[in-house]
Amino acid sequence: MASDSWLAQHEATCRMTQDIAENIQERNRQQRTGGNPAKVSVTIRLSLQNLNRDIGRLRDGLLRASSSNFITQREAERRQSLLDELETKDRQLQTMFSGNGGGTTDSARMGLLGGGATGASSWLEEEPEDTRGRSFADLRQQQKSIIQEQDAGLEVLSSIIARQKQMGHAIGNELETQNEIIDDLTNLVEDTDGRIRRTTKSVSVVQTKSANCGMLVVIVLLLIAIIVVAVWPK
Repeated sequence: MASDSWLAQHEATCRMTQDIAENIQERNRQQRTGGNPAKVSVTIRLSLQNLNRDIGRLRDGLLRASSSNFITQREAERRQSLLDELETKDRQLQTMFSGNGGGTTDSARMGLLGGGATGASSWLEEEPEDTRGRSFADLRQQQKSIIQEQDAGLEVLSSIIARQKQMGHAIGNELETQNEIIDDLTNLVEDTDGRIRRTTKSVSVVQTKSANCGMLVVIVLLLIAIIVVAVWPK
C-alpha cells in the first residue's frame, strides 16, 4: 500500500541522516588527526544529495496521499511533522558539512549523533507520544484500525441516510394522498353548493306560484259570493 511505502521510506531516510552525521564526525576526526578526509567528503556530499531527493519524494507522496484522502487528516498532520523534522535535520547536516567541523558545537554534533558512542539516535525521541517506540508493523496496524473505524462509521452514516431517504419518500407519498383527498372534498363541496343553489331557486319559484294561486282562489270566491247575493231572493 502507498501509505506503508511512505512510512518505510521515511524510516530509511532517518537511517540515512544518522549515517551522514556519523560520516561527518569521521571526516572531522580525520581533519583533526591529519588524515585524508577527501574520500569521506565525497561520500557525504553524495549522501546529502540523495537525502534531499528522498525528502522531496516523501513530500510529494504525502501531498498525493493527503489530497486523495487516502490517509486521515490526523495522520497527514503527523507525517507532515515527521517530514518537517527531516528537513530540519537536513539543514543541520548541510551546516555541519559546509562548516568543515569548525562551525558546529559539540552539543549540536551530540544531538545529531544521539550520544556518539552509543549510536542511538536522539531524533527518535522527538516522535509523538502515540508513535514513540512503536515498530513499522504496529504503525501499519494502527493505520488499518483507523481506516476500519472510519469505514464502519461511514456504513452507519450510509444506513441513517438511507432510512431518512425512505422516510422522505413515505412522507411525500402521504402528502400526495392527502392532496388528492383535499381535491375530492373541494369538488364535493362545490357540487353540494351548486345543488343547494338550484334547490333554493326551485323553492322560490314554487313559493311565488303558490302565492299567485292563493290570490286567484280568493278572487274567485269573492265573485261567487257576489253572484249568490245578487240572485238570492229577497
